[in-house]
Amino acid sequence: MTCSVMRDTTGMRNALNPLNTQSVFVVEDAPPIRERLTAMLGESDGVEVIGEADNPQSAIQGILSKKPDSVVLDIQLIGGSGLEVLEAVHPIHPQIVFIILTNFPSKQYRQKCLASGASYFLDKNDEFLKVLDAVHSHLH
Repeated sequence: MTCSVMRDTTGMRNALNPLNTQSVFVVEDAPPIRERLTAMLGESDGVEVIGEADNPQSAIQGILSKKPDSVVLDIQLIGGSGLEVLEAVHPIHPQIVFIILTNFPSKQYRQKCLASGASYFLDKNDEFLKVLDAVHSHLH
């Protein structure tokens, strides 16, 4: 039996910078990595994590309802792929910045994700901290 996650973290706004905030939705199937990402982003000035999901269906639903500024998206998810999420949401909300963070940094995945609307394609092993740079580069 698989357990899926979709948490609403609205209201956890960064008290130091409540007006100029970049909202982020995190889509990651591995709980330790998801927790590390949400902690890292949530502790960063000007960033608010507004939701989390670990499967495509919850991710699509959460992103469409919350309309975050950015989405940190893993390719490998419970019951599907982050590519499904990207292909479902990007055509509807092309202004959302998709940051792919994956353990599968192959050339084929990179090309497919970028062609489908991702703004960034990062390797979890070497570029984890670049997620912050990507999010901060889009602060309002």
